[in-house]
Amino acid sequence: MKAVLLAGGLGTRISEESHLRPKPMIEIGGRPILWHIMKMYAAHGVNDFIICLGYRGYVIKEYFANYFLHMSDVTFDMANNRMEVHHRHAEPWRVTLVDTGESTMTGGRLRRVQEYLEPGQPFCFTYGDGVADLDMTAQFAFHRAHGRQATVTAVQPPGRYGALVREGDTVAGFEEKPRGDGGWINGGFFVLQPEVIDHIDADSTPWEASPMERLARIGELVAFEHTGFWQPMDTLREKNLLEELWQTGQAPWKCW
Repeated sequence: MKAVLLAGGLGTRISEESHLRPKPMIEIGGRPILWHIMKMYAAHGVNDFIICLGYRGYVIKEYFANYFLHMSDVTFDMANNRMEVHHRHAEPWRVTLVDTGESTMTGGRLRRVQEYLEPGQPFCFTYGDGVADLDMTAQFAFHRAHGRQATVTAVQPPGRYGALVREGDTVAGFEEKPRGDGGWINGGFFVLQPEVIDHIDADSTPWEASPMERLARIGELVAFEHTGFWQPMDTLREKNLLEELWQTGQAPWKCW
């Protein structure tokens, strides 16, 4: 199975970091969050990635062009113009980097990589800025069992603030950041059939708008419920939260 990762947006809500690099290249624990997402997929047997580039896409190209050097011990023999790689630690990934345009919307980016997908074969699709302790193997099985064109991961986002536990006017205690109002939202991890691309009209089409609405309307969209950890990285506060979890050894998404 292949995984298509969106990595071309501007990341304006975390401009403190993204003014120099694409948001998926912002680091958690010294590695880009894009790397963390790929490691999550690889832990479930997905090692073939298609990455949709846009804003500062060359940064991602240069990262993977030098990936072997990042992950291995190297000797440079200047006198003989030779490089020797020791103790290779690079993952067995196949990574296809596709320039999908700076202003292209999420659906348009998926449409632009259609030629790299296998006809009739399901593939994963996600954003390059969120992590979860999602059981992807179970999600893949769920998708196949339902036989629909699209599976979306449904999550209940955590509340941002703690809540008061009240008994009348008396405060009986505190609840630390309870979940929201009980509603389920799009968690951003999809399993799709290639024919969903027929529902994407143009570069200007957001995947989350008319394509998903059409799939829902014709009964081709099912929801895989995930009640565990889920965290996007939209703001500097959320980036710092993920960094703290990683540094304290409590990163729930680390399944490798």
